[in-house]
Amino acid sequence: MTKPDDTMPDDIEIFDRALRRQRRDRAFAGYADHAFLRDHIVEALLERLDMVTREFTDALDLGCADGSLTRALRARGMTVTPADAGRRFADAAGGVQCDEDRLPFASGSFDLVVSAGVLDQVNDLPGALALARRVLRPDGLFLAGFVGGGSLPRLRAALIAADMAAGGAVAGRIHPQVDLRGAADLLTRAGFALPVADGEPLAVRYADPLRLMADLRGMAATSLMPGRGAAPLTRTRLAAAIAHFTGAAAADGRVTERFEIVYLTGWAPAPSQPRPAARGSATRSLAAELAPRPPEN
Repeated sequence: MTKPDDTMPDDIEIFDRALRRQRRDRAFAGYADHAFLRDHIVEALLERLDMVTREFTDALDLGCADGSLTRALRARGMTVTPADAGRRFADAAGGVQCDEDRLPFASGSFDLVVSAGVLDQVNDLPGALALARRVLRPDGLFLAGFVGGGSLPRLRAALIAADMAAGGAVAGRIHPQVDLRGAADLLTRAGFALPVADGEPLAVRYADPLRLMADLRGMAATSLMPGRGAAPLTRTRLAAAIAHFTGAAAADGRVTERFEIVYLTGWAPAPSQPRPAARGSATRSLAAELAPRPPEN
């Protein structure tokens, strides 16, 4: 996540790194039961990769989780280095434990960097993107997908309503998320060439908000904001949140929750890449091109 203010001291972080590692380790054993969102992102990234005509040999899988993307890339003949903030995920994949904004790899180590479902939990997202570009060789490809701004509107509204009904301050129970425009700007700031950011809405239907919360815990996607006196989610508040959530149910008793997936594509700069023409280099003016032409004899 980006810093909300460029004047914020560097030692203040939005997300609790230790808590993130702990929750990813806790999610390890039952991850497959809740991995539908990451599975969807992985499939989308592989589809994008398959549309690229060039071949890749050395890939970095940032946020490898259960290793599904690592295995898919290896099946395509690549040498893959898995990395994850969680020790158990990293060890199971035979990879490296590290945070995405603290990469231990040398410049130019890879010609492909992929990341599925984790960049929304990074303290220094601009720094993470800059590092991803640094570890790429010239003309290397960066592909990422993560949950973006506007996600979980039903659950967010239900939790806010429960806090307000209790008469207390609204707690940050769902962490801040990066929207599509912000992600596109960060990709450009990180120095990627030919940057592209696009979004995909994904609807998931739930009869019970507790199942949604269980899925978020199971995929290690609950809030990582450090506790700053926020009121606990008591049984009374939880009951109020459930009532508010189920109040939006359709005739079949299910509520449609939405995830906004942000996809990023960028290339490490290289001399061979197409570039826009230099300003003022045109040999004819637009006015001349649009001027009426004399009739032909």
